[in-house]
Amino acid sequence: MGRRHGGQILADYLKSEGIPRVFCVPGESYLAALDGLYDSGIEVVVARQEGGAAMMAEAHGKLTGRPGICFVTRGPGATNGASGVHVAFQDSTPMILFVGQVARDMQDREAFQEVDYRKMFAPLAKWAEEVTSVERLPEYLSRAFHIAQSGRPGPVVLALPEDVLSAEADVADAPPALRVQPQATAADAEAVMRALDESERPMVLVGGPGWSGAARRDLAAFAANHDLPVAASFRCQDYLDNRDEHYVGYAGLGNDPQLAGRIREADLLLVIGARVGEATSSGYGLIEIPQPRQKLIHSHPGASELGRVYRPSLAVNAASDSLLAALAALPARPERPWASWRGEARARFLEWTTPVETPGRVKLEQVIAQLAEALPVDAIVTNGAGNYAAFLHRYYRYRGYRTQLAPTSGSMGYGLPAAVAAKLEDPERAVVCLAGDGCFQMTGQELATAVQFNAAIVVIVANNGIYGTIRMHQERTYPGRVSGTTMVNPDFAALARAHGAQGETVEDGADFPEALQRALSAGRPALIELRTDPEAISTNATITSLRGA
Repeated sequence: MGRRHGGQILADYLKSEGIPRVFCVPGESYLAALDGLYDSGIEVVVARQEGGAAMMAEAHGKLTGRPGICFVTRGPGATNGASGVHVAFQDSTPMILFVGQVARDMQDREAFQEVDYRKMFAPLAKWAEEVTSVERLPEYLSRAFHIAQSGRPGPVVLALPEDVLSAEADVADAPPALRVQPQATAADAEAVMRALDESERPMVLVGGPGWSGAARRDLAAFAANHDLPVAASFRCQDYLDNRDEHYVGYAGLGNDPQLAGRIREADLLLVIGARVGEATSSGYGLIEIPQPRQKLIHSHPGASELGRVYRPSLAVNAASDSLLAALAALPARPERPWASWRGEARARFLEWTTPVETPGRVKLEQVIAQLAEALPVDAIVTNGAGNYAAFLHRYYRYRGYRTQLAPTSGSMGYGLPAAVAAKLEDPERAVVCLAGDGCFQMTGQELATAVQFNAAIVVIVANNGIYGTIRMHQERTYPGRVSGTTMVNPDFAALARAHGAQGETVEDGADFPEALQRALSAGRPALIELRTDPEAISTNATITSLRGA
């Protein structure tokens, strides 16, 4: 290959991996890497804050199944970027964060912005390491890509000392990494079927990493072949077409209490890919720990997840797509004894997702219904965290695969960076971000990134002047004692226009459909501010009702 500096070696390897773009906030600690990227053909997306850049990389990894790449500088750059690494860890998303580090001869002196990234990221990443010599850079890069994608995917952090990146070496590139995933066997599928044969009230719960369009089709076939009810884990609602008669809703924050009851009442719980964490399990209340009351079959690509919280009756260490392919290939037996069990669950889903009117001139339940009607099947909808998202999760019908980008970690500010990443990856698809006023202001500066890179996203900001989720809990626990949950907000539409985006404000719900059409056809980033009533604190409660209770 000839002598190359470390930044060039790094860029050449990313190119060999087929990386289309990287996300970053530039820093002097990795100038050589920026130089290597200069004529690499890899797009360099410059974000406005490292948290936004890292969330863009995470969303890219979630959308594509390939590692999203983020570069940040040392010290405050890395600490800002940690928010996106945490999302990737809890969401099992392949991602690699490259951190510029102080030169080796400066280390261990608390040099300018020096941090020990092995220690800092140890609990947040699958692997955190520092490259000690330019000659070993290909080895570390290969290992990073293997770890990020194998088993339970997740984030990897590599610290790159400035002098390692600028040093030269004559080394060969490592070949592109292999995606190593455990595969289900025919015996695994047959064991699942034997358990089904003994069941009267089964429930399938799906989620987690490593899915694909083919896996989704196999899930639909498996559910139809055996008339199975299928619930999605928290923020994995696009794993089965919500119009499918076998889809019965999602398990997670703000879900239907009756669905939670059905999961508790099931005599067989088939979990494919999901970890069944706190959000999905309603605070670990749906399944008894460590010995579930239900017969539990748990399939997951990460062996360490099996038996970690719940002791399964049958554990299958396999990528979800391989198990679903094996299950879909088995003979169909649609005449099962649980037809009414499945039918009642589906009927309840339809009842639960029928909009319930809330106070105010702009009603989020109507906005979501109009959004679902206007958007094409393959439109991508993103969100962060807040009570506004409960309206989206309850009332929006996800129809296409990978149309939901949301953090199972519950990170505020995720929706806007995720929308930018999604639009850059697939410019032909409509991409809409739904955000609350507090959520938007966590990463609102990334609207400038959207404008710079011509990412024609639509951002819908529900502005009620409060941190809605916290106010809801506050009113339940300390009714009427409002403290720390009120905001004075900017004119969001004017702010969007200042960035170079289209911006308008909706104060009457009747005006939203036309505003949405203008935003979708703008050909540039657009923002719609919804002035909502804080009294509409959730999908099924008001501040007044919480205080009264």
